[in-house]
Amino acid sequence: MQASILIVDDQDSIRRFLAQTLEDEDFEVRTAALGERALEICEQVLPDIVLLDLKLPDMDGIAVLEEIKKTAQEIIVIMITAHGDIRSAVEAMRLGAFDYVSKPLNVDQLIVTIHKAMDSHRLWMELSHWRRQNQKRADADLIIGESDIMRQVMSMTEQVARSNSTSVLIEGESGTGKELVAHAIHNLSPRRNGPFMDLNCASLPNELLESELFGHERGAFTDAKAMKKGLLELTDGGTLFLDEVGEMPLSIQAKLLRVLERMIFKRIGGTKDIRVDVRIISATNRDLNLALEQGLFREDLYYRLKVVPILIPPLRERGEDALILGKHFMHEFNSTFGKSFAGFAPEAEALLLQYSWPGNVRELRNTLERAILLGEGDLLTAQGLGIRPSQTARHSSLLEQLEQATCGQFPESGFDFEALLNKVEKEIILQASNQTAWNQTRTSLLLGMNRDKLRYRMKLHDIRKTKRGADHVPIPS
Repeated sequence: MQASILIVDDQDSIRRFLAQTLEDEDFEVRTAALGERALEICEQVLPDIVLLDLKLPDMDGIAVLEEIKKTAQEIIVIMITAHGDIRSAVEAMRLGAFDYVSKPLNVDQLIVTIHKAMDSHRLWMELSHWRRQNQKRADADLIIGESDIMRQVMSMTEQVARSNSTSVLIEGESGTGKELVAHAIHNLSPRRNGPFMDLNCASLPNELLESELFGHERGAFTDAKAMKKGLLELTDGGTLFLDEVGEMPLSIQAKLLRVLERMIFKRIGGTKDIRVDVRIISATNRDLNLALEQGLFREDLYYRLKVVPILIPPLRERGEDALILGKHFMHEFNSTFGKSFAGFAPEAEALLLQYSWPGNVRELRNTLERAILLGEGDLLTAQGLGIRPSQTARHSSLLEQLEQATCGQFPESGFDFEALLNKVEKEIILQASNQTAWNQTRTSLLLGMNRDKLRYRMKLHDIRKTKRGADHVPIPS
């Protein structure tokens, strides 16, 4: 497949020269003179490689690099620098740049660097392939953790599983393992030999969501050329898992309530009642109490779904579970990739426990998958994990400042009150956006503000929406 390259440089002559040279090498080339335009292109087309000048008229090249890495971590960035900016280029590599080339450009050296970058990109593609293949494998019913709070979750899961039909609502941040708990309930229950079906209520338009859930009769709507059974019908005798149930529109909520009350429904366009025996497990990372107040979720359905609530804690509240999970994933990916890591170096263990893991278990798993695939040796180092300690320190520093200020502990020299408030506001919006996968409607509900106010504050703090959130949760820089 033809690799795509984005050239970002404010000098017309350099852009034209590089574009012509790389097109002659059979690359697909785009160009941008400004950092803002480069970011727009990255969000629209996700180039494989970005050649990025350190000095741009509107933005610093380092800032552009950081924004690109928020958009898609796998984009390869090669910095273009003047001779006197080598220190900045090295800093850029610490922040995720693949390499740098100096002006005046040596074309042969540049082509070699680009081909090395392409090899690195192929490794990312291989990683993505393995992730898709292995995401729902053997750990579907395995919940790992030794913290007291996870022992309570496991105990509750086992108790609920003994019931054959009780509805369960699993709550928790994105990436905490809500689907694993749903699988475990099914596999430990009397329904284990029946089907397990799942439906993400946020992934489909309303019409398709209703059709997926209830099915439709032939001719029910324009494209209904044949009768289709819905997931409720196909799951008869088993368990239906409704992920992100808080995103279900009110019109479908009313129909789902009838199913929970009577286990009867009609296909779209149908007149015949269909009776099923289905256990419904739902999950949400959204504050449904707030959705109730906003009139976006039915109260009667809420209590029908939440007969038994299970709250999955975020990884940062699970003590040493990050290390236990890390060792488990290391064993898994050693086997997958034919590696022989025996454990973590001491500094890597410390980093696993100190890092806040905003993407929770999913982020930890993806981090170990990448580190094992790309790493070599017997012990995985902190550098091999690819986590910047500054990410942990930044969060801790902000919390310390808040705690000191609210307790009346002020430095003798004073502190910048407005700056602290801005940091807090930006951090809260970033974390809320991460939790809702950067869906502005859901984020505004989570923060109790309208979308216009949210958009204004995101613009004020230069917070940008990303397109990648499921596999790589953006970390504020």
